[in-house]
Amino acid sequence: MTSFKEFCRVCKVIEETAGSLDMTDLVSELFSLVTTEELPVVTHFVMGEVFPAWSDEEVGLGTGLLLNALSKSSGISVKKIEDIVRDTGDMGKTAVKALSKVSKGQATFSSFLDSPVELSIMEVFERFRNIASATGKGSQTSRIKHLQYLFNSASSEEVGYIARLAIEDMRIGVGEGIVRDAIAKAFAVPVASVERGYMLTNDMGLVAVTAKEGGDEALLNLGLQVGRPIKLMLAQVTPDIETAIKDLGIVAAEWKFDGARVQIHKNGDEITLYSRRLENITDSLPDIVSAVKKAVKANSAILDGEAVAIDENGRPKPFQEILKRFRRKYDVENKVRHIPLTLNLFDIMYLEGESLIELPLQKRREFLVSSVENSDLVRVDNQLITSDISEINSMYEQALRAGHEGIMLKNPDSPYSPGKRGKNWLKKKPVMETLDLVVVGAEWGYGRRTSFLGSYALACHDPDTGRFLPVGKVATGISDEQLSELTELFKEHIISESGTFVEIRPHVLFEVAFEEIQKSTNYESGYALRFPRLVHVRDDKSIEEVDTLERLDDMYMTQRK
Repeated sequence: MTSFKEFCRVCKVIEETAGSLDMTDLVSELFSLVTTEELPVVTHFVMGEVFPAWSDEEVGLGTGLLLNALSKSSGISVKKIEDIVRDTGDMGKTAVKALSKVSKGQATFSSFLDSPVELSIMEVFERFRNIASATGKGSQTSRIKHLQYLFNSASSEEVGYIARLAIEDMRIGVGEGIVRDAIAKAFAVPVASVERGYMLTNDMGLVAVTAKEGGDEALLNLGLQVGRPIKLMLAQVTPDIETAIKDLGIVAAEWKFDGARVQIHKNGDEITLYSRRLENITDSLPDIVSAVKKAVKANSAILDGEAVAIDENGRPKPFQEILKRFRRKYDVENKVRHIPLTLNLFDIMYLEGESLIELPLQKRREFLVSSVENSDLVRVDNQLITSDISEINSMYEQALRAGHEGIMLKNPDSPYSPGKRGKNWLKKKPVMETLDLVVVGAEWGYGRRTSFLGSYALACHDPDTGRFLPVGKVATGISDEQLSELTELFKEHIISESGTFVEIRPHVLFEVAFEEIQKSTNYESGYALRFPRLVHVRDDKSIEEVDTLERLDDMYMTQRK
């Protein structure tokens, strides 16, 4: 059984290592060291998560609960701990500093034990599992007690990483790419097989165990499974229809609906719905569940589609209205009546026990059409196969007149590539260019907006360093109602405050429109956005979908041309 202290020792070395190859070697050595039982846990821990992205288990700890637990463990007031956060800007360093101030008279859990406790990796995991399962009355008290136990049983080397795991922000720079390469190196399997396994399971822990126990052959036997969502295939922007035709030749043209992606899993009469972030949203959408049961004739299937909120005239409601349905936990029936949804299906990845993702789009389309009986609430969207620019332009105008975003232009021969963004799927929209950027900070407002977070600092992602690099701020396009909702949303993600500025844990994405990208020395990315405005709060997108520094480089060069 591996101690949690050993895990933390390796994390500290990784944190102090600059090169990705050296980091990969360290992670690989860690994977080789731990037991088979510990391996999936360590794989997720090192990436800054406790459970797989698709799991219904969720730590669900906000900054407030963490500060409360630190206060009770250290005997220091929450206010003083907040001062430490402002000083360090890091929950891990804050935990170390706060607990180092514990007086000799302060009782801890370990005070009552005959010998010092050495936490194991699995014990830390089980404590987090207990935190995740705590529900109902008294659940907050229970979560705090589990955190207290961990803090008061841990050494100074461990408490920082426990605090970071509690908010799933390890800050050691290890992402999917490093973990993928580390698995391949640790268990002598091809990187491509690890990549494929992850693409089909969306669970790097499962992939690591499979590689260790069965090698390449076992990895190649991994496949899709109903009830375990996979990452959705993504599209990139095309500047115009002509460019898309030049790139693809003949295209499969479809409307780009102004809605939210939904992944549908059907196993007999059991329907499970997942959001773009792979969160289970089944209970929030009982109308869609019922409609899918009737419309999808297959016994088992995994499908991809877009849910659209419809007004009384049959036109799409604003995107934020859809998210109100997705977030709803209470009063669901009332929301069903006031925000009715329709589901437009456009792909199928699995059917009656067989994976379809390696088949060309047109073949998958045949299976999709034959598996679905269109209804008022569920339908297969219309598709046009053509290279005729005038036909595509006509479809584009129809989509816009109907209130939707534009069109999708797809390669008819393309496989379904989970989590990949490439030229096989292109999207054309008439709006200003947009970027999906992560919120990393905010400013408290002034005047009548003093109680709201009103100006938001945005960042792109640099995959080479694993860091989020600031690109500017957005304050335009946000109503008072939105400011209130956003302030409530971000409260649990505040890391520290200094004057009116608030540092926010990278978690929420904003879709931001702008006039142009400019070179700038004011921001670490080297760029700034001219006249940015908020288009959507992308609650449906995960942190992994934030636009990269490379995309800003490409967009800047395209502007100059």
